Amino acid sequence: MTVGILLVSHNNIGTELINTARQMLSCCPLPTKVLSIESRDQPEAIRLELDEDLKGLDQGHGILILTDMFGSTPSNIACAVSDRHDIRVVSGLNLPMLIRVLNYPALSLDELEVKALSGGQEGVVRCHHSGYSSK
Repeated sequence: MTVGILLVSHNNIGTELINTARQMLSCCPLPTKVLSIESRDQPEAIRLELDEDLKGLDQGHGILILTDMFGSTPSNIACAVSDRHDIRVVSGLNLPMLIRVLNYPALSLDELEVKALSGGQEGVVRCHHSGYSSK
């Protein structure tokens, strides 16, 4: 079972995240594509590119779309296809989310959606001052 992963983000955020994840994991265990959206891009052209990316990633087990910020253009474009039964969209893309998803390549689309949400949420933490002093 192989789910395709599509990162839809502003500028080069998705590209940098997938490059970092590949470096950390020494590979990319799922078919992955990045759709970078810049402010000058036309929504109609982006939607056509999205459709092509989805066709290229579709291996019959669904596609998980990860976007950087809910309510933004990348998220809105991704959400336009979220009514398809074989697509899930999760916003708030961060490196922990992406690493979590890529660490579970054998999971189903629904299970990967849950992993994306948990990875993204659990990857946001507050560092506590330990009281250590280097005097």
